[in-house]
Amino acid sequence: MVTVSDSKVTWLTQEAYNRLKQELDEAIENRPVIAAKINASREEGDLKENGGYHAAREEQGQAEARIRHLQELLRNAKVGEAPANDGLAEPGKVLTIRYDGDDDTEQFLLATREEGAEGDLDVFSPESPLGRALLGAKEGETREYELPSGASQKVTLIKAVPYNG
Repeated sequence: MVTVSDSKVTWLTQEAYNRLKQELDEAIENRPVIAAKINASREEGDLKENGGYHAAREEQGQAEARIRHLQELLRNAKVGEAPANDGLAEPGKVLTIRYDGDDDTEQFLLATREEGAEGDLDVFSPESPLGRALLGAKEGETREYELPSGASQKVTLIKAVPYNG
């Protein structure tokens, strides 16, 4: 679980670190499988019209990009504990909010996309307009942020509790 995130360091709980490390290890182990697909497709003949070859090369490119991303993320990660249950909006918390003029509430996880990949909750980055507006808010506090259209939206933090994955 992400507890604090900035441009250089991502704070993760031990469970999140282990999950991402396992994904990285599996991706590295899968390298020979993708290479074998490329070789098998290459042997089919003309590479200009060989869809299997091009698909395998695309898969290899995506896998290598994911490996590099995970390596960088884990290299700069700091492993720590989940945030305190103190009612403050911060990364690693599930926030319940109500938009001004709406009676319904919404819930989402304030974290990086990496952390929320496993759950059913929507994930909003602390760097998103809504995430930035709510960061540090106390339960019951109303904040305002700018929508992509340029209009302003008020939002009230109803509840902030640690994410339990």
